[in-house]
Amino acid sequence: MANFTTHIAVGTVVSGALATLTLAADVIAPENLVAVAFAGTLGSILPDVDLKDSRPSQAMFSGLAVFMAFAILFTIGYKYSIAEMWIMWIGTYLGIRYGAHFVFHRMSYHRGIYHSVLAGLFFACVTAVVFHHMLGRHPGVSWLAGGFMFIGYLVHLTLDEMYSVDVMGARIKTSFGSALKLFDHKHLGHSSAMAIATVLVFLLTPPMKPMLDGLTSRSLWKDLQARLLPRDKWFGVIASARRPSAGTVGAGSPITTGALPKPEQTKPASPAAR
Repeated sequence: MANFTTHIAVGTVVSGALATLTLAADVIAPENLVAVAFAGTLGSILPDVDLKDSRPSQAMFSGLAVFMAFAILFTIGYKYSIAEMWIMWIGTYLGIRYGAHFVFHRMSYHRGIYHSVLAGLFFACVTAVVFHHMLGRHPGVSWLAGGFMFIGYLVHLTLDEMYSVDVMGARIKTSFGSALKLFDHKHLGHSSAMAIATVLVFLLTPPMKPMLDGLTSRSLWKDLQARLLPRDKWFGVIASARRPSAGTVGAGSPITTGALPKPEQTKPASPAAR
């Protein structure tokens, strides 16, 4: 399989390419684009969470442990003494970082359900929920982040399959077919649990219509095609490429400069909606 450096390098390149298209389309505000692109890069390393000693696994459980420790402390910590709050914080951190980490890896194995398209859909839905309900992002932005996450996830699985082919030795390794799969057919119980979890998380996701309306806009793709290559000289050596003025991208479509439309909107949002 590809190593960590390869996964994160390729994932960053793919996310950057997608972010460039998103920026050119002027679909979301630039301050949201960084977080969305980061979701794609994260997705490119997330499948290795089932590898016990991998950096993605250690980072995920460490981050989750810190988050939960502070969440519990700020929620109920005021009721207790300083000594009790210290015990609560440290106990929560250690319980998740090492206890949950141990239980998780006792119940999973590498290239199992987490190396599947189904798991990618699950994490895409989780990303949309986090962006919308926890970070307060627009539904369209939230689903765009989920889409970046899903693409990054597929990039990881595809790379693992590519590394299963020994081109120089003209042979296919025994690991071929274990990374890019729809679900884990060897452990149907794991696949069923993941499918149920995906449906439950999907019920919490924001409306998908704003993103779909934006991405299927004919004027959006027409403007992207017009900006694909410079109109005159590269990098403006003689004359800069003609660029649509602010607010005209996607004219006639529900997309406004720097933001996707909210579900209840019937007219373009004002700049303050960014």
